[in-house]
Amino acid sequence: MPSNRTSVISPQKHPHVSSSELLAFLAGKRFLLDELPFPPELIQSHYEHGYLSYQEGIVRTEHGYQCMRCGNRQVHLFASFMCARCGKMCTYCRQCIAMGRVSECTPLVISAFPIESTVYEQPLVWNGALSKGQRQAAEAVTRAIENNEEWLVWAVCGAGKTEVLFPGINRALELGKRVCIATPRTDVVLELAPRLQQAFPSVPVIALYGGSEDRSKQAPLVIATTHQLLRFYRAFDTMIIDEVDAFPYSVEPMLQYATEQARRETASLIYLTATPHQSWQQEIKRGRRKAITIPARYHGYPLPIPSFEWCGNWRKKVKRGTLPANVYAWIRKRIQTGKQAFLFVPHIELLQRVVSILKPFDHRIEGVHAEDDERKEKVRAFRKGEIPLLVTTTILERGVTVPNIDVAVLGAEDDIFTEGALVQIAGRVGRSAHYPNGDIRFFHYGKTRAMVQARRQIIRMNKEATERGLLKSP
Repeated sequence: MPSNRTSVISPQKHPHVSSSELLAFLAGKRFLLDELPFPPELIQSHYEHGYLSYQEGIVRTEHGYQCMRCGNRQVHLFASFMCARCGKMCTYCRQCIAMGRVSECTPLVISAFPIESTVYEQPLVWNGALSKGQRQAAEAVTRAIENNEEWLVWAVCGAGKTEVLFPGINRALELGKRVCIATPRTDVVLELAPRLQQAFPSVPVIALYGGSEDRSKQAPLVIATTHQLLRFYRAFDTMIIDEVDAFPYSVEPMLQYATEQARRETASLIYLTATPHQSWQQEIKRGRRKAITIPARYHGYPLPIPSFEWCGNWRKKVKRGTLPANVYAWIRKRIQTGKQAFLFVPHIELLQRVVSILKPFDHRIEGVHAEDDERKEKVRAFRKGEIPLLVTTTILERGVTVPNIDVAVLGAEDDIFTEGALVQIAGRVGRSAHYPNGDIRFFHYGKTRAMVQARRQIIRMNKEATERGLLKSP
């Protein structure tokens, strides 16, 4: 379709709105009509000339309805209302209502033009060096991007996943491809955006999350929360999903649907994780899923292996206002030696009890959980060394790096501590090249399969790293 077709729209009709502005606004995205800040007649004119298309928002299926924006098919997440627009009972989707109401009579608007691509010549400006394991993974990612393939990068905690992506992103931009890195958490978006802008200074980079000022912008390199993918449609040639095992992506079919809708049908798809689900591990083992592992950290030291320590009926003790003697001893040693530590507990109620038990021991001890309004301030104080021991739920199992800490889990047998969660918790220890070792202790009232599998996974990664010559000589 020739690019000058938009000239048929009379600029005099809408002196403050250009046709190119509408097309640029729509590029690679999908909007409700009500979301478009353009005159209805301009939108309709573009539709009549084939520059945009309408897609049904809600479609009927054999078993009910499907929302075309979020993929919802669950009957209880649809409702009906007397609609002023169509004058009859109209079904709408409740699952994505926060983004604006999608109903049977409200079409989604999609651009019919392909997004303009920009070719960059060697855009990567980075003086760092990859380890042998990182280099092997980076080569696999680059090949996957060149060949539009789907790959999984299984990298241990602290392997340096972001740097592994640099060569592949560089190649994608050289080929004129649009790249999206999606992650479940806003704080990761905020951390990655400046790092990528520094590595690719000549490339526009935007960060998308709830409340982001970049939401109306376009760029060849996008870092977004997985929820923001719901706004895109066939926009990206390279899709990278970070922490694919993490909540909420791992349990939300809506977000997996959004990923498929946001990428082009021929796009490469790269998954990153330190803790793939058992089903994926089996697929890798049987050769049904393309994957490469990075079994060693960037600094070349082995992963600290967790030890199991029985502590009796710790819940009963906590209710009585005390802790098991061996847990007390572990905490006391860290306080006395000045070694910072995390103490993970299963639930918020237990956290509050444990903190109240430990406060008289050292008033600087604090607790943090997902609903804590002071969460960021406490984590910041911990990073500064102002808090010697931070009691936490699984909210801090990933994403927080402190150079020299020990970690313990109280009640490691609880169902909340899955294999993946325990591997991530253990991965908080020994991440710095200056402090590659540390103690990771699972206090329990009976070993679980998840505990055993987590330990085996860490041992297996160390063994593979040794066999591939990725560890430093003792």
